[in-house]
Amino acid sequence: MKNVTYPQRTAVATARPKLALASLSLAMLLPSLGTSIANIALPTLAEVFGAPFQHIQWIILAYLLAITTSLVSAGRFGDLVGRRRVVLAGIGLFMLGSVFCATANVLAMLVAARALQGFGAAIMMALTMALATEAVPKNRIGSAMGMLATMSAVGTALGPSLGGLLIASYGWQSIFLINVPLGLATFVLAYVSLPRTRPAQTRNANFDYAGTLVLAVTLTAYAVAMTLGRGRFGLVNACLLVLAVLGTALFVRVERKAQSPLISLAVLRMPQTSGNFVMSGLIATVIMATLVVGPFYLSGAMGLPPAQVGLVMSTGPFAAAVIGIPAGRLVDRLGAPFMTRVGLSAMVAGTLGLAILPAEAGIQGYVAALVTITAGYGLFQAANNTAVMAGVAPEQRGVISGVLTLSRNLGLISGASLMGALFSFGSGMREPGRAAPAALATGLHVTMAAATLLIVVAIVIARRIQVSGSTGPTSSSRRRLPTR
Repeated sequence: MKNVTYPQRTAVATARPKLALASLSLAMLLPSLGTSIANIALPTLAEVFGAPFQHIQWIILAYLLAITTSLVSAGRFGDLVGRRRVVLAGIGLFMLGSVFCATANVLAMLVAARALQGFGAAIMMALTMALATEAVPKNRIGSAMGMLATMSAVGTALGPSLGGLLIASYGWQSIFLINVPLGLATFVLAYVSLPRTRPAQTRNANFDYAGTLVLAVTLTAYAVAMTLGRGRFGLVNACLLVLAVLGTALFVRVERKAQSPLISLAVLRMPQTSGNFVMSGLIATVIMATLVVGPFYLSGAMGLPPAQVGLVMSTGPFAAAVIGIPAGRLVDRLGAPFMTRVGLSAMVAGTLGLAILPAEAGIQGYVAALVTITAGYGLFQAANNTAVMAGVAPEQRGVISGVLTLSRNLGLISGASLMGALFSFGSGMREPGRAAPAALATGLHVTMAAATLLIVVAIVIARRIQVSGSTGPTSSSRRRLPTR
């Protein structure tokens, strides 16, 4: 029997939309800061705990795995129980994990605490877009998505410099304790400003534990397969990928039989929505390519010292942060389909520039191309997120937001492995750090040519979405995604 859904009482806009958006912006900043601020501490933590890189890397992997495996279930749980109360619990969980991280005296405890922190981060990431859709007027959804994208970029850009300053001044524990006052501010703002809505009242709407378990195992297998070996695929990687494929097939079967599925398969069969998810994954793969390849090229081919490499690489997140808010406003005015094409076109120009970048272009040429890519990404993110979230029925906002965020995370994971392997192949060296400058330049050109092709595929998808029924803010707001 089909689920019968009664409309969720959704505020057209909270009485304090600016305050609500401020709380959600902080909730978007914390997870990205949690990733970037920990990266800078890895050498220090390796020395403190006397552990090799193979063990220390789990400080990052545990956090990312927890996020990846729980995004969709966190979104669905918010839909069933109430998004406001769940996101408040997520903020509290993130703070608790941060305290446990700071007080860890053995590496295993720190890794476990990072996983706890990651679960809290997943809840915030899964529900912020859904809550923003409720908290602001319909004609301001694009601006809200732009603000959230800006704060995510700020967290990514701020982490290395803030982390280095805190470690130098107060020790490694401070990079985790900083989350406590930030988390408290986020919690208080969210508590007083987020709209109070009843969860969707759906018959037989129980939480899908079987689907959640199968999806978590499947995503873990895929993420670990793409992470182990740093792009070198061995027998273990192959077995994990086979497990991920089998898990995907089993998940589809479980969801078909579930009375209240974790993810509505009808939603995934819709060309518009599935196309937005695929584009999100493809473009995230491209962005990760710039993050993986950039440091090797700048240090090895251009001879820059580490400090200058970091400065050049920070121009990308800075550009994304600057463009986020204006991008959201443009989406509100010009529509998501048009701004999606503008953002993707800018990204093509940037990746194509890097694919043919001559040595004579120097740092200026590299920075110009990188800024073009990340600015285009900011435009795309605001438009794509708006296109998806503006058309979601209230009872599906959490889970769809979780799937959208998951598609981005899977793209980042895939990009780190596949684009890293492609760069190694293009440079002709198993260790790109030891390659000659000319070989590194070739590796850059090959990788960015592949990135250009991925964006072209995304442009084709965007065009087909528009032809089959545009998902801009004006049209998508009238389209209700099915619940089963």
